[in-house]
Amino acid sequence: MSTTQTPAATVEVLAKDCNDNGTVFCPNPKMALWSNHPRVFIDLSHGGQGQCPYCGTAYKLKAGEVVGGHH
Repeated sequence: MSTTQTPAATVEVLAKDCNDNGTVFCPNPKMALWSNHPRVFIDLSHGGQGQCPYCGTAYKLKAGEVVGGHH
């Protein structure tokens, strides 16, 4: 029997969805109340992606989006 887990969701975000320092927070406002965990900030300013250490949700910038003041 396989012990492979279903991958967590991937959320594509726009640069405007990020805080001034290039972070987003998880859980995000669209998540169900039952899945809440302590709020953590995920840095997307280096590499354009990151993952929540609690629930495994991956966050990535939509193609062509840039954060951190670089246009």
